[in-house]
Amino acid sequence: MKIAIGSDHGGFELKQKIIQELTQTYGAEVVDCGCDGTDSVDYPDYGRKVGETVVSGDADRGIVICGTGIGISISANKVPGVRAALCTNEYMAKMSRQHNNANVLAMGARVIGDELAKEILRVWMTTDFEGGRHQRRIDKISAIEEKYNR
Repeated sequence: MKIAIGSDHGGFELKQKIIQELTQTYGAEVVDCGCDGTDSVDYPDYGRKVGETVVSGDADRGIVICGTGIGISISANKVPGVRAALCTNEYMAKMSRQHNNANVLAMGARVIGDELAKEILRVWMTTDFEGGRHQRRIDKISAIEEKYNR
């Protein structure tokens, strides 16, 4: 699996740990969309880059990280076709995949610790979309997107 990942300065250190987890535990190929350090940068740039990488097919899924996860998830969700889910626990990660077919995971480095982030990642990486009635809802989300992106 190919995973695009990006963060702002607040999420940089957690991003580095998640990259290591992705490659060592899941054998994932990682596309690092930045940033490259802890100097202040603007999270919308990295949310957009990850979103575009996923929607273009250059990655199967994406992960975005900022201080709270809020701003970067909002930014990623502006890219048509992205379903970024901000997850702060394992249950949210499970539901984001099973019911919402989230293709981007958002996390807040200042909200969750490293170990919880790895558990959220584990659940998100190993949970499949259930389809069925949930697909109808995903289709409705796509219809909203189409209406406003003409």
